[in-house]
Amino acid sequence: MFRLPVSLLAVAGLLTVASCSSDSSSSSATNTVTTPTNGPAEGTADHASGHTYACPMHPEVTSTKEGETCPKCGMKLEHNDQVANGKSYAMKFEPQPMQLTAGQPSQLVFTPQQVGNEAAPVPLAVVHEKKIHLIIVSKDLGQFYHEHPDYTADVNYKVSYTFPKGGDYVLFQDYTPTGSGHQLGRQPISVKGPKYTSVKFKNDDMQWEKDGYSATLAFDKPLNTGQLLGMKITINKEGKPVTDLDNYLGALGHVVVISEDTERYLHVHPNEQPDKGPAIGFNTNFEAPGLYRVFLQFNHGGKIHTGDFTINVQGPAAS
Repeated sequence: MFRLPVSLLAVAGLLTVASCSSDSSSSSATNTVTTPTNGPAEGTADHASGHTYACPMHPEVTSTKEGETCPKCGMKLEHNDQVANGKSYAMKFEPQPMQLTAGQPSQLVFTPQQVGNEAAPVPLAVVHEKKIHLIIVSKDLGQFYHEHPDYTADVNYKVSYTFPKGGDYVLFQDYTPTGSGHQLGRQPISVKGPKYTSVKFKNDDMQWEKDGYSATLAFDKPLNTGQLLGMKITINKEGKPVTDLDNYLGALGHVVVISEDTERYLHVHPNEQPDKGPAIGFNTNFEAPGLYRVFLQFNHGGKIHTGDFTINVQGPAAS
Protein backbone atom coordinates (compact mmCIF):
# COMPACT_ATOMS: atom_id res chain seq x y z
CA MET A 1 0.00 0.00 0.00
CA PHE A 2 1.32 3.43 -0.84
CA ARG A 3 0.20 6.70 0.61
CA LEU A 4 0.16 9.85 -1.49
CA PRO A 5 -0.11 13.14 0.44
CA VAL A 6 -0.69 16.32 -1.53
CA SER A 7 1.17 19.44 -0.48
CA LEU A 8 -1.17 22.04 0.97
CA LEU A 9 0.84 24.68 -0.88
CA ALA A 10 0.27 23.16 -4.29
CA VAL A 11 -3.04 24.53 -5.47
CA ALA A 12 -4.68 24.27 -8.88
CA GLY A 13 -7.84 22.79 -10.18
CA LEU A 14 -10.56 21.13 -12.21
CA LEU A 15 -13.77 19.17 -11.86
CA THR A 16 -16.53 17.54 -13.62
CA VAL A 17 -19.42 17.15 -11.30
CA ALA A 18 -20.95 13.88 -12.03
CA SER A 19 -23.56 11.27 -11.53
CA CYS A 20 -21.01 9.55 -9.29
CA SER A 21 -22.06 11.81 -6.44
CA SER A 22 -23.11 9.89 -3.37
CA ASP A 23 -25.63 10.22 -0.61
CA SER A 24 -24.15 12.20 2.27
CA SER A 25 -24.89 11.26 5.83
CA SER A 26 -23.29 12.87 8.85
CA SER A 27 -21.25 10.51 10.98
CA SER A 28 -18.16 10.28 13.09
CA ALA A 29 -15.40 7.73 13.35
CA THR A 30 -16.93 6.43 16.55
CA ASN A 31 -19.86 4.90 14.67
CA THR A 32 -20.31 2.13 12.19
CA VAL A 33 -21.37 3.81 8.95
CA THR A 34 -23.36 2.20 6.17
CA THR A 35 -23.62 4.40 3.11
CA PRO A 36 -26.30 3.61 0.52
CA THR A 37 -25.21 3.97 -3.09
CA ASN A 38 -27.19 4.35 -6.24
CA GLY A 39 -27.79 1.24 -8.30
CA PRO A 40 -27.18 1.14 -12.05
CA ALA A 41 -29.48 2.83 -14.48
CA GLU A 42 -32.18 0.42 -15.49
CA GLY A 43 -32.61 -0.67 -19.08
CA THR A 44 -32.37 -3.57 -21.46
CA ALA A 45 -30.47 -4.04 -24.67
CA ASP A 46 -32.46 -4.46 -27.86
CA HIS A 47 -30.59 -7.05 -29.91
CA ALA A 48 -32.85 -6.44 -32.88
CA SER A 49 -31.38 -2.97 -33.29
CA GLY A 50 -27.74 -3.85 -32.58
CA HIS A 51 -25.51 -4.06 -29.56
CA THR A 52 -25.48 -1.71 -26.61
CA TYR A 53 -22.32 -0.20 -25.12
CA ALA A 54 -22.13 1.37 -21.65
CA CYS A 55 -19.56 3.14 -19.50
CA PRO A 56 -18.15 0.84 -16.77
CA MET A 57 -18.26 3.71 -14.24
CA HIS A 58 -21.38 5.53 -15.48
CA PRO A 59 -23.80 2.82 -16.65
CA GLU A 60 -26.42 5.44 -17.50
CA VAL A 61 -24.15 6.53 -20.39
CA THR A 62 -24.94 4.19 -23.29
CA SER A 63 -24.52 4.06 -27.05
CA THR A 64 -25.26 1.69 -29.92
CA LYS A 65 -21.95 2.60 -31.60
CA GLU A 66 -18.73 0.74 -30.86
CA GLY A 67 -15.61 2.72 -29.94
CA GLU A 68 -17.23 5.73 -28.28
CA THR A 69 -16.07 7.12 -24.94
CA CYS A 70 -17.91 8.37 -21.88
CA PRO A 71 -18.25 12.18 -21.81
CA LYS A 72 -18.13 12.13 -18.00
CA CYS A 73 -14.91 10.21 -17.37
CA GLY A 74 -13.34 9.41 -20.74
CA MET A 75 -13.51 5.63 -20.37
CA LYS A 76 -14.25 3.58 -23.47
CA LEU A 77 -17.82 2.26 -23.57
CA GLU A 78 -17.91 -1.52 -23.20
CA HIS A 79 -20.22 -4.07 -24.78
CA ASN A 80 -23.15 -4.50 -22.38
CA ASP A 81 -26.20 -6.32 -23.72
CA GLN A 82 -27.31 -7.48 -20.29
CA VAL A 83 -30.32 -6.42 -18.28
CA ALA A 84 -29.28 -4.28 -15.31
CA ASN A 85 -29.78 -6.25 -12.11
CA GLY A 86 -31.79 -3.43 -10.51
CA LYS A 87 -30.21 -4.00 -7.07
CA SER A 88 -29.14 -1.27 -4.67
CA TYR A 89 -25.94 -1.42 -2.67
CA ALA A 90 -24.42 0.09 0.45
CA MET A 91 -20.88 0.23 1.81
CA LYS A 92 -20.55 -0.58 5.52
CA PHE A 93 -17.59 1.13 7.19
CA GLU A 94 -16.11 0.02 10.52
CA PRO A 95 -12.88 1.67 11.72
CA GLN A 96 -10.64 -0.30 14.06
CA PRO A 97 -10.31 1.14 16.65
CA MET A 98 -13.69 2.83 16.53
CA GLN A 99 -12.17 6.14 17.61
CA LEU A 100 -9.55 7.10 15.06
CA THR A 101 -6.61 9.09 16.43
CA ALA A 102 -3.92 10.96 14.50
CA GLY A 103 -0.52 9.27 14.57
CA GLN A 104 -1.93 5.92 15.68
CA PRO A 105 -2.20 3.00 13.21
CA SER A 106 -5.73 1.90 12.36
CA GLN A 107 -7.59 -0.52 10.13
CA LEU A 108 -10.25 0.86 7.79
CA VAL A 109 -12.73 -1.96 7.14
CA PHE A 110 -15.29 -1.89 4.32
CA THR A 111 -18.05 -4.40 3.55
CA PRO A 112 -20.14 -3.98 0.37
CA GLN A 113 -23.76 -5.00 0.99
CA GLN A 114 -26.91 -5.53 -1.03
CA VAL A 115 -29.67 -3.35 0.40
CA GLY A 116 -32.45 -5.55 1.78
CA ASN A 117 -30.27 -8.65 1.72
CA GLU A 118 -27.26 -7.56 3.73
CA ALA A 119 -26.10 -11.11 4.51
CA ALA A 120 -25.63 -11.96 0.83
CA PRO A 121 -22.04 -11.83 -0.41
CA VAL A 122 -21.31 -9.02 -2.88
CA PRO A 123 -18.39 -9.97 -5.15
CA LEU A 124 -16.65 -7.00 -6.74
CA ALA A 125 -15.28 -6.60 -10.25
CA VAL A 126 -11.72 -5.47 -10.89
CA VAL A 127 -11.76 -1.93 -12.34
CA HIS A 128 -8.43 -0.31 -13.19
CA GLU A 129 -6.59 -3.19 -11.55
CA LYS A 130 -8.31 -2.91 -8.14
CA LYS A 131 -11.64 -3.89 -6.58
CA ILE A 132 -11.95 -0.79 -4.39
CA HIS A 133 -10.37 2.61 -4.90
CA LEU A 134 -10.44 4.40 -1.55
CA ILE A 135 -10.01 8.17 -1.70
CA ILE A 136 -9.34 9.99 1.58
CA VAL A 137 -9.51 13.80 1.65
CA SER A 138 -9.42 16.34 4.43
CA LYS A 139 -12.69 18.27 4.64
CA ASP A 140 -10.97 21.42 3.35
CA LEU A 141 -9.67 19.42 0.33
CA GLY A 142 -6.09 20.36 1.14
CA GLN A 143 -5.02 16.73 1.63
CA PHE A 144 -5.55 13.79 -0.71
CA TYR A 145 -4.69 10.10 -0.30
CA HIS A 146 -5.44 7.10 -2.53
CA GLU A 147 -5.53 3.59 -1.01
CA HIS A 148 -6.65 0.11 -2.10
CA PRO A 149 -8.24 -2.09 0.59
CA ASP A 150 -7.50 -5.82 0.24
CA TYR A 151 -10.04 -8.64 0.44
CA THR A 152 -9.76 -10.71 3.63
CA ALA A 153 -10.92 -14.05 5.00
CA ASP A 154 -13.52 -12.09 7.00
CA VAL A 155 -15.35 -11.38 3.72
CA ASN A 156 -14.56 -7.67 3.85
CA TYR A 157 -11.89 -5.28 2.60
CA LYS A 158 -9.23 -3.80 4.87
CA VAL A 159 -6.42 -1.29 4.61
CA SER A 160 -3.96 -0.16 7.28
CA TYR A 161 -3.84 3.60 7.59
CA THR A 162 -2.44 6.22 9.95
CA PHE A 163 -4.01 9.67 9.77
CA PRO A 164 -1.24 12.30 9.92
CA LYS A 165 -3.38 14.93 11.67
CA GLY A 166 -6.68 15.14 13.52
CA GLY A 167 -9.74 16.88 12.14
CA ASP A 168 -12.57 16.20 9.70
CA TYR A 169 -12.09 13.96 6.68
CA VAL A 170 -14.28 12.38 3.99
CA LEU A 171 -13.85 8.82 2.67
CA PHE A 172 -14.97 7.84 -0.84
CA GLN A 173 -15.06 4.27 -2.18
CA ASP A 174 -15.18 3.56 -5.93
CA TYR A 175 -16.39 0.00 -6.50
CA THR A 176 -18.43 -2.11 -8.93
CA PRO A 177 -20.41 -5.19 -7.82
CA THR A 178 -20.07 -7.99 -10.34
CA GLY A 179 -22.90 -7.76 -12.86
CA SER A 180 -23.90 -4.28 -11.75
CA GLY A 181 -22.83 -0.69 -12.34
CA HIS A 182 -20.34 1.58 -10.64
CA GLN A 183 -21.09 2.55 -7.03
CA LEU A 184 -19.75 5.26 -4.74
CA GLY A 185 -19.63 5.10 -0.96
CA ARG A 186 -19.09 8.25 1.11
CA GLN A 187 -18.50 8.68 4.85
CA PRO A 188 -17.57 11.88 6.73
CA ILE A 189 -15.38 11.06 9.75
CA SER A 190 -13.65 12.88 12.61
CA VAL A 191 -10.14 12.03 13.78
CA LYS A 192 -8.87 12.90 17.29
CA GLY A 193 -5.59 14.64 17.86
CA PRO A 194 -3.87 17.90 16.87
CA LYS A 195 -5.84 19.18 13.89
CA TYR A 196 -4.48 19.96 10.45
CA THR A 197 -4.31 23.61 9.48
CA SER A 198 -7.35 24.26 7.33
CA VAL A 199 -6.84 25.90 3.92
CA LYS A 200 -9.44 28.04 2.15
CA PHE A 201 -9.23 27.67 -1.62
CA LYS A 202 -10.69 30.51 -3.65
CA ASN A 203 -8.95 31.49 -6.89
CA ASP A 204 -8.33 29.41 -10.00
CA ASP A 205 -4.91 27.75 -9.91
CA MET A 206 -4.07 25.63 -12.92
CA GLN A 207 -0.35 25.23 -12.23
CA TRP A 208 1.30 22.70 -9.94
CA GLU A 209 4.96 22.18 -9.03
CA LYS A 210 6.77 19.76 -6.72
CA ASP A 211 10.01 17.73 -6.69
CA GLY A 212 11.16 19.18 -10.00
CA TYR A 213 7.89 18.34 -11.74
CA SER A 214 5.31 20.80 -13.00
CA ALA A 215 1.86 20.32 -14.50
CA THR A 216 -0.46 22.70 -16.33
CA LEU A 217 -4.20 22.23 -16.54
CA ALA A 218 -6.15 23.59 -19.53
CA PHE A 219 -9.64 23.33 -21.03
CA ASP A 220 -10.79 23.76 -24.60
CA LYS A 221 -13.81 25.86 -23.59
CA PRO A 222 -14.78 28.25 -20.79
CA LEU A 223 -15.61 26.49 -17.53
CA ASN A 224 -19.40 26.48 -17.75
CA THR A 225 -21.89 23.79 -16.81
CA GLY A 226 -23.91 21.82 -19.35
CA GLN A 227 -21.23 21.21 -21.98
CA LEU A 228 -18.64 18.60 -22.87
CA LEU A 229 -15.15 19.87 -22.07
CA GLY A 230 -11.82 18.69 -23.33
CA MET A 231 -9.30 18.76 -20.51
CA LYS A 232 -5.55 18.56 -20.99
CA ILE A 233 -2.83 18.24 -18.37
CA THR A 234 0.76 18.79 -19.57
CA ILE A 235 3.62 17.44 -17.46
CA ASN A 236 7.23 18.67 -17.40
CA LYS A 237 10.30 17.78 -15.36
CA GLU A 238 13.07 20.32 -14.80
CA GLY A 239 11.45 22.42 -17.51
CA LYS A 240 11.50 19.64 -20.14
CA PRO A 241 8.46 17.72 -21.49
CA VAL A 242 7.93 14.28 -19.97
CA THR A 243 7.45 11.90 -22.91
CA ASP A 244 7.93 8.57 -21.13
CA LEU A 245 5.09 8.38 -18.62
CA ASP A 246 4.39 4.91 -17.25
CA ASN A 247 0.92 3.52 -16.72
CA TYR A 248 -0.62 3.85 -13.28
CA LEU A 249 -3.48 1.42 -12.60
CA GLY A 250 -3.78 0.71 -16.32
CA ALA A 251 -3.76 4.31 -17.59
CA LEU A 252 -1.38 7.22 -18.17
CA GLY A 253 -3.01 9.20 -15.41
CA HIS A 254 -6.02 9.47 -13.13
CA VAL A 255 -7.96 12.53 -12.08
CA VAL A 256 -10.35 12.84 -9.14
CA VAL A 257 -12.52 15.96 -8.98
CA ILE A 258 -14.34 16.94 -5.77
CA SER A 259 -16.59 19.90 -5.12
CA GLU A 260 -15.84 22.36 -2.31
CA ASP A 261 -18.65 20.91 -0.15
CA THR A 262 -17.41 17.33 -0.90
CA GLU A 263 -20.91 16.39 -2.11
CA ARG A 264 -19.88 15.92 -5.75
CA TYR A 265 -17.20 13.51 -6.86
CA LEU A 266 -15.86 12.24 -10.16
CA HIS A 267 -13.06 9.84 -11.03
CA VAL A 268 -11.89 10.75 -14.54
CA HIS A 269 -9.79 8.50 -16.77
CA PRO A 270 -7.74 9.62 -19.78
CA ASN A 271 -8.63 9.18 -23.41
CA GLU A 272 -6.68 6.64 -25.41
CA GLN A 273 -3.59 8.16 -27.01
CA PRO A 274 -0.58 6.76 -28.91
CA ASP A 275 2.15 8.65 -27.02
CA LYS A 276 3.34 8.68 -23.41
CA GLY A 277 3.13 12.41 -22.74
CA PRO A 278 3.79 15.17 -22.05
CA ALA A 279 0.06 15.93 -22.44
CA ILE A 280 -2.71 13.67 -21.12
CA GLY A 281 -6.18 14.23 -22.57
CA PHE A 282 -9.48 13.81 -20.75
CA ASN A 283 -13.16 14.55 -21.40
CA THR A 284 -15.47 15.81 -18.70
CA ASN A 285 -18.47 17.98 -17.89
CA PHE A 286 -19.86 19.87 -14.92
CA GLU A 287 -23.42 19.52 -13.75
CA ALA A 288 -23.35 22.30 -11.14
CA PRO A 289 -21.39 25.55 -10.71
CA GLY A 290 -18.99 26.11 -7.86
CA LEU A 291 -15.41 25.67 -6.73
CA TYR A 292 -13.75 22.32 -7.36
CA ARG A 293 -10.46 20.71 -6.48
CA VAL A 294 -8.77 18.55 -9.12
CA PHE A 295 -6.27 15.86 -8.10
CA LEU A 296 -3.96 14.30 -10.71
CA GLN A 297 -1.91 11.13 -10.22
CA PHE A 298 0.74 9.96 -12.68
CA ASN A 299 3.61 7.47 -12.73
CA HIS A 300 7.11 8.51 -13.74
CA GLY A 301 10.57 7.42 -12.72
CA GLY A 302 9.18 4.52 -10.71
CA LYS A 303 7.19 6.82 -8.43
CA ILE A 304 3.56 7.92 -8.19
CA HIS A 305 3.24 11.70 -8.20
CA THR A 306 0.18 13.63 -7.06
CA GLY A 307 -0.66 17.13 -8.23
CA ASP A 308 -3.59 19.34 -7.36
CA PHE A 309 -5.47 22.24 -8.96
CA THR A 310 -8.35 24.58 -8.14
CA ILE A 311 -11.03 25.74 -10.57
CA ASN A 312 -14.23 27.73 -10.44
CA VAL A 313 -17.07 26.57 -12.67
CA GLN A 314 -19.75 29.02 -13.79
CA GLY A 315 -23.36 28.32 -14.71
CA PRO A 316 -24.55 27.71 -18.30
CA ALA A 317 -23.06 30.04 -20.88
CA ALA A 318 -25.41 32.65 -22.30
CA SER A 319 -26.87 31.49 -25.59
